[in-house]
Amino acid sequence: MTQSSQRFLPLDVFRGMTVCFMIIVNTGGTGGTYWPLDHASWHGWTPTDLVFPSFLFAVGNAMSFSMRKYEQLGNSAVLGKIFKRTLIIFLLGYLMYWFPFVHQTDHGLEFKPFSHTRIPGVLQRIALCYGIASLLIHYCSKKVVWGVSALFLLGYWAIMWYCGTPGDQYGINGNAGILLDKLVLGDNHMYHGEGIAFDPEGLLSTIPAVVNVIAGYYTGLFVQQQGRTKPGIMRMIMAGIVLFALAYAWNTVFPINKKLWTSSYVLLTISIDLFLLSLLIFVIDILGFTKGTGFFTVFGKNPLFLYLLSEILAILFWTFTVGDASLYKWINDAIFQPLSPGKFGSLLFSLAFMLSCWLVGYILDKKKIYVRV
Repeated sequence: MTQSSQRFLPLDVFRGMTVCFMIIVNTGGTGGTYWPLDHASWHGWTPTDLVFPSFLFAVGNAMSFSMRKYEQLGNSAVLGKIFKRTLIIFLLGYLMYWFPFVHQTDHGLEFKPFSHTRIPGVLQRIALCYGIASLLIHYCSKKVVWGVSALFLLGYWAIMWYCGTPGDQYGINGNAGILLDKLVLGDNHMYHGEGIAFDPEGLLSTIPAVVNVIAGYYTGLFVQQQGRTKPGIMRMIMAGIVLFALAYAWNTVFPINKKLWTSSYVLLTISIDLFLLSLLIFVIDILGFTKGTGFFTVFGKNPLFLYLLSEILAILFWTFTVGDASLYKWINDAIFQPLSPGKFGSLLFSLAFMLSCWLVGYILDKKKIYVRV
């Protein structure tokens, strides 16, 4: 994320909003979760399912500023920058899931073996999507990039249909993604949150996710050129309407599904990002209403760092104990649930956790400290 993008307040607010809500939905309390803050069980979508693809879209927005510098660099320098950033973000995500590298057993603390570490993940997907999108955008024409994007979406659909288990191509057990991950990564290197070895950030579903970054990149260019005008906003809205309609048409044969990152899901999320960004541009740039935007720009100026901080803090809260309960559970049960039992108490905890991360970001911003990868 480049500091130059701060000149475009709607883009910065959009990026900050995605980080803010990522933290909220990732830190639910112990009293249950309101449906908008929970993922769809399988097919379909909730507002929470829009957050991660919106972050990828925001990565593309930021690239529309940073990629300009690559035009002045030689081939080796460009490749070095892209691969270095991709590797660092990927490793940060991998180490985050391995952290704190030990776990409690009947014999005391033991080192977590590499053989049981999760390899895919959120930051890992961000890294791979950034790397692939950057290479395509730098080395290919716009026409070729859009052609490859269409190939990614249609090819992914074909692979899912022809390579999955017949009759269960879009199910959790028979989809081509889980079959590939088990073959390449093995069960022990995959996410087990669904009760089985299934990774929603697996290898195959990373292919269509690249398109979210590419769409964000070209939207960022458009906003810089003409998106901050009423005609520009209308073009973005019309593009969003077309993509929304295509998403639901495709949904009839390739269901909208975040955990499979289906092609229809990609079109849906891009369309909603276009609607939201258009609204922000209209309110901030056209109407001139900027009150309260500073809250989100705090997240937008250190997005990857604050997301990583939130995940590390949550892991530590789950690791340390108070009596027989994790610190995470104890804070919820001893403070927030007595304050307001049930889902609202859980929401209060999520908001308090998010505000704690925001405070760190606020201090960094005041000190003009911006952590870049």
